[in-house]
Amino acid sequence: MRDLGQEWLDSNPAKRDSTWARDESALRIHVYPDLGDRTIGSLTPVDIRRLVAKWSESLAPRSVRRIYGALRAALNYAVEVDRLARTPCRGIHLPAVEPVKVTVPSPVELIELADTIDPDYSAMIWLGAVLGLRWGEVAGLRVGNVDLLRKTVTIAEQVTRGRGGAGDIGPPKSAAARRTISIPGEQADELSVHMKALELTGADPEELLFPNAEGRPLDYSNWRRRVWEPAAKAAGLEGLNFHDLRRTNATAMVAEGVDVKTAQTGSDTQIPG
Repeated sequence: MRDLGQEWLDSNPAKRDSTWARDESALRIHVYPDLGDRTIGSLTPVDIRRLVAKWSESLAPRSVRRIYGALRAALNYAVEVDRLARTPCRGIHLPAVEPVKVTVPSPVELIELADTIDPDYSAMIWLGAVLGLRWGEVAGLRVGNVDLLRKTVTIAEQVTRGRGGAGDIGPPKSAAARRTISIPGEQADELSVHMKALELTGADPEELLFPNAEGRPLDYSNWRRRVWEPAAKAAGLEGLNFHDLRRTNATAMVAEGVDVKTAQTGSDTQIPG
C-alpha cells in the first residue's frame, strides 16, 4: 500500500503543494501504520471498515472523512491503472458530520480581538473582516501589493502549506482569486502605520507585510497556536476561526446592498469607505 500511495501522490503534477502535503500526511499518519506493508490486492472492504472504525474512536468526523478520501482516491487510482480489478472501498459507512457552528463577531468584539492580538498581526484582523481575505491571502501580501495612494490591495499570491509542511508562497487557487480590492481610507492609514513599524517602504516591494521572526512566510499551524488562539480566548472569542472574519465581511456587504454572490466569491468589490 505504501508504494501505491506514493505513486498516486506523484501521479498528478498539477496537484497543489498544499493538497499534496495534506494527502501525504493523511496516508503517512493514519493509513500506513495499519496498511502500509499490505499488498493492495489483499485489502478487503472489511479491512477498510475496521480502519474507519478505528479512526472514528479518536478523530473528528470531518478528519475521518478527509483521511478516508485520500485512501479511497489512492485505491481508485490503482483501479484506473489496472493494478486492481475492484476497489475495497465499497459499502463504507462514515461518521456523520455535525453542522459547524457559525460565529460572526460583532464590531466591538473585533476591536477587542485586534487590541488583544500581537500588534505585529493586528492589521490582519481588519484585512480579514473588512476585505474578506482568507488567511493565506493576508499572510501572502507583500509591500508591492499595497497601493496606499490609490487605496487598493492586490491579491497575487498566498501562503500555502508546502510539501515539507512549512509555509510557502504560491499563486492563488484560481485566476478569479487574483484581484485588486479597494480599501477604506482608515485601513490604508492602518497599513501605513504597520509598514512604518516594520521599517518598510515602497522601496521594499518584495518584503512580506506579515513575516515570521526570520522574515519568511508564516506557518498557519504555528501562528494559530501561538498567536491567534490565545488572543481569541483573551477576547472572549474562543473557538473563533480566522475564516469567520470573512462572514463578518459578507454580512457588512449585504447591509450595504452588495450582491451576496459577489460577496461570497470574493470578486473585485468596492468596499464602502
